[in-house]
Amino acid sequence: MYPPTARTIPHRSRDRMSYDREAAHAVLDEAYHCALGFTVDGQPRVLPTLHVRVGDTLYLHGSTGSRPLLAARGDDGLPVCVAVTVLDALVYARSQFHHSANYRSVVAHGTARLVTDEREKSAMLTALVEKVGAGRSTDTRPPSRRELAETAVLALPLREVSVRSRTGGVREADADLRLPHWAGVLPLRLTAGRPEPDVGVTAPLPAYLRTVRTPWHEPAPLRGEHVLLEPLDLAHTDDLHAATADDEVWRHLGVRRPTTPAGTAEVIAAALDAQHRGERVPWVQRCASTGAVVGTTSYYEIDPERRSVAIGHTFLGRAWWRTGINTEAKLLLLGRAFDELGAVRVAWHTDIRNDRSQAAIERLGATREGVLRMHRQRADGSWRDTVQYAMTVDEWPNAQLRLRERLRRTAPAA
Repeated sequence: MYPPTARTIPHRSRDRMSYDREAAHAVLDEAYHCALGFTVDGQPRVLPTLHVRVGDTLYLHGSTGSRPLLAARGDDGLPVCVAVTVLDALVYARSQFHHSANYRSVVAHGTARLVTDEREKSAMLTALVEKVGAGRSTDTRPPSRRELAETAVLALPLREVSVRSRTGGVREADADLRLPHWAGVLPLRLTAGRPEPDVGVTAPLPAYLRTVRTPWHEPAPLRGEHVLLEPLDLAHTDDLHAATADDEVWRHLGVRRPTTPAGTAEVIAAALDAQHRGERVPWVQRCASTGAVVGTTSYYEIDPERRSVAIGHTFLGRAWWRTGINTEAKLLLLGRAFDELGAVRVAWHTDIRNDRSQAAIERLGATREGVLRMHRQRADGSWRDTVQYAMTVDEWPNAQLRLRERLRRTAPAA
């Protein structure tokens, strides 16, 4: 426990106050929003800054030319107040007065010192990098001596520390409970978006930036004699654009054919965004004999609880139609679904106008289940009727034998 002081004892809402050391450390370690308060020439200043806790010291990152760092150069250090907050929810009451928020916050008072020791400064920067991604410090170049000299760090001993928090629901007068207005709690959380690689980056996405999901959401590489399936990436843009630059390839897809690689990049980015949301697992298809990118395909409507998945968002360069690539790609995806993931059902959906696609799905051994009327919108704005097919785990063994026999009669693509 941190001992209460005159600066940390509250004048109201004492039930929300705590001096628990572990609770304070938990907030400091989770939060990214930190406000540093200090005075310069008798005037108050508040600056946002990056922070990291190492033991019972709070380190604050800054520039060597900033006001607080310049003021901290003296032997007496810099008196500061630091506030770190995690916002958990908005609370909506029937009355305006009783609207509130659920939160966890730490306020620390004390005198910060300027860190001059290179080893301590380097350790702080390593800890700060590790905070944004466990393992990041070994995945990046460490700072040079010049960079260390250009970086200023304040160290604040955690001695005068208080934790204030609010949890729970609406709290208002009994008379307000009869008002006909909606009341309740809107949870909030900080979530990461899809990582966007810098120009020229070829390194794979680090594990600490990947969204943790079920095996159903993992685009595991799949290999056959005709086709290789690997996770779709923006690095495939130019090759995929060149392979599929044909109006016939895009005729029945939900988007218009991109006329530039930038347009194809947008199609890929949309697939990756859906993957990040857990709605899709996209693969790129490569010709196994040449290594050329020839198309893409995906899982979607992924439902591990009901053990079902759909295969679609497939388009393949026209030069590779009827080469065995599409058939084997579906065989690989079906095998992963039924044999590895334990699916009991795999579905397909296609435009009722797309006779070629319907015939291809039927050759896989899927059963036509019906038509979903005005199911999706086409690229031209019209509404399409969707034909739905499915294969069950009971049908899979015979379908697998037929598909393998067909592939044996198909020479690998040249």
